[in-house]
Amino acid sequence: MHHLSKKQIERFAVQKRAAGEFYDRRDNSLEDTFRGSIDRFCDIAVAFRQCRKVLDVGSGTGLLLALLKMLGHQVFAVDFVDHQGSPVYQRHGIPFSVCNIEADALPFQTDSLDAVSCCQALEHFTYSHLPPVMEMRRVLKPAGVLEIDVPNAVSFRNRSRMLRGKHTTYDYEEHYLNAEPVVSKGRHYFPNRHNREFTAKELGLLLRRSGFARVEVSFLKSRRHRLGIERLVSVGSALKDAVPPLRKSLIAFAHK
Repeated sequence: MHHLSKKQIERFAVQKRAAGEFYDRRDNSLEDTFRGSIDRFCDIAVAFRQCRKVLDVGSGTGLLLALLKMLGHQVFAVDFVDHQGSPVYQRHGIPFSVCNIEADALPFQTDSLDAVSCCQALEHFTYSHLPPVMEMRRVLKPAGVLEIDVPNAVSFRNRSRMLRGKHTTYDYEEHYLNAEPVVSKGRHYFPNRHNREFTAKELGLLLRRSGFARVEVSFLKSRRHRLGIERLVSVGSALKDAVPPLRKSLIAFAHK
């Protein structure tokens, strides 16, 4: 693994991106994910520095695991959607399994992993979050680390939208009235929308009820990777982040 600081990890990631070793920068979607998420990924990489075997639940584009693998970790991915043939997974040789953690056991033995991450995924779960988080705990070794980050239900963005007569989640007609469920083992799931966002208190409650110790929940700053004149936009983000409880996202770390 490594002993790099957050700044050092960020420089490492930017260098790998510039060299074309991270992902194909011609892919606008991956480029946008990198810019919007790399700061958070670096926070996770710092917390996982001494965690050899890492699983990402709801692994999406695979960029977090690609970064961790380049840093020397052994990584694994599961997701509701099959990403096995996706470019980042292919480029970095990331082992992938399709798994609906709301219905299926994770394909790992009990007490077998050093860390588990679940990034911006829990809000898409349809049913109780307790069984899936307990399943994440099951596969962790004693003292293993779980990371979860989710949208902050009471963020400035959400409060502002409600004051302007707008809802805080997805388009109602498209994603709720007209939504077609994904059927798995006889149950209906709606993974393509936010089914429940969280307050900091709720996220802490979930982790403690799941049996975790040393639960730390904090408010995540909205730091987007910007260059040159683009950095001026970061001033606005910094002002919005000045009051931590109003930040857009929450991030939690907990130990088994």
